[in-house]
Amino acid sequence: MGMLDRFADIIKANINDLLDKAEDPAKMVDQYLRDLTESLAEVKQETAGVMAEETRTKRLVEENKDEIEKYDDLARQALKAGNEGDARTFLAKKQQLVAKGESLAQAADAAHENASKMREMHDKLVSDIETLKGRREAIKAKVAVAKTQDKVNAVSSAGDSAAAAMSAFDRMEQKADEMLDRSNAMSELNADSGDAAEDLEKKYANAGSTAAVDEELAKLKAEMGL
Repeated sequence: MGMLDRFADIIKANINDLLDKAEDPAKMVDQYLRDLTESLAEVKQETAGVMAEETRTKRLVEENKDEIEKYDDLARQALKAGNEGDARTFLAKKQQLVAKGESLAQAADAAHENASKMREMHDKLVSDIETLKGRREAIKAKVAVAKTQDKVNAVSSAGDSAAAAMSAFDRMEQKADEMLDRSNAMSELNADSGDAAEDLEKKYANAGSTAAVDEELAKLKAEMGL
């Protein structure tokens, strides 16, 4: 049956393999669930048809058996009544029904096999859907946590960059302090490098001026009688 070949991949479907190939497992789960649900509706319809065919062939086999028994009974009755010709006619009909029964039995076996495959396929789909429904929220939760973790990692990376910037500013401030200290030291050195003789000259020059003032002051006080 063509439909059995068409649904062969459904029987072999493996949820984990599909999820491993998915870039976004959460979206893949929803898509796979939709695909399975649509397939299940079609499989249900096809399975019902195959099961109906199985029931029909079984009924034909049973009806044929009843016919065989009926003509066998009629042949026996004809022989009891002494009508051997009628018995032959009934037995010939019985043989036809026996041959027909073999074909009906083969058709019934094939219908039973097809129905078994379709029921297996149906049950597999139902099981996969229930399994996926049970795992869907857990999978989505894991995906959400992973995405949040990525954001946290990005923020942490930004924090590391900020820390690196602070470290760079610390180094720049240290460099500025070194430059200021060097400048102050240079100023101090420049201040200490004056001419010693010139400084002493100023000292004694100031001392002479002071002595002259003191002498002039004493003279003035004497004139005033102070």
